[in-house]
Amino acid sequence: MTEVLFGSTLSALATGLGALPILFLQNTITHRWRDILLAFTAGIMMAASMMSLLPEALNQGGFPEVFAGLFLGVLVLTTLEKKIPHIDLEHSRYGIQFDEKAFLIIAAITMHNLPEGLSVGVSYASEQSETGNLIAFAIGLQNAPEGFLVALFLINQNIGKFKALIIATMTGAVEIITSLLGFYLTSFADNLVPYGLSFAAGAMLFIIYKELIPESHGDGNERNATYSFILGILFMILLIETFG
Repeated sequence: MTEVLFGSTLSALATGLGALPILFLQNTITHRWRDILLAFTAGIMMAASMMSLLPEALNQGGFPEVFAGLFLGVLVLTTLEKKIPHIDLEHSRYGIQFDEKAFLIIAAITMHNLPEGLSVGVSYASEQSETGNLIAFAIGLQNAPEGFLVALFLINQNIGKFKALIIATMTGAVEIITSLLGFYLTSFADNLVPYGLSFAAGAMLFIIYKELIPESHGDGNERNATYSFILGILFMILLIETFG
């Protein structure tokens, strides 16, 4: 119990660690660099979806589970996109304001972290004791760039850097809850994991094509954004091959 709590906490806090660089950025980011960072993050999310989440979902389940989970992920993000304009996000007791795109990014990353936490908990409950530590470490490495993405979107919405850091960290904190859930529900968690992994992949693929790529290509920086997208894919492939 102590081991799974410790491992999942470190993995979750990696999201906040990845967001730390925003504290040292200038208050404003040029459109060129913003597009480059968006495209780089899109590449990371694409590789994570196609080379980590979906293959693992197929390995633990099959095409029906992948189809159902991915379709549900896209459906949920589509529903969120339609409903968000009708949600009053500008009046908060904490004085936090952010637009539809930022909210969708936060939602997608949070959903992505749910099955990751479940995977960590299930891994710690496996017969091989070292499996949990390896999975927690690999997921922690993937969480770092995701934390930076969330924080970047928030500071571009004129949210304070420390508030952006806290929110980014909280998107990863959900992994602690689902990892404990996965640890305790191991008897049938294996049947749920492929759906969760595919759900996260569907949510991220929706964000990549619907928001990140169009956003990074709208200000004349298409070529630089394309190169950055490819570098993001290669960066995540390197992480997966090294630590996956």
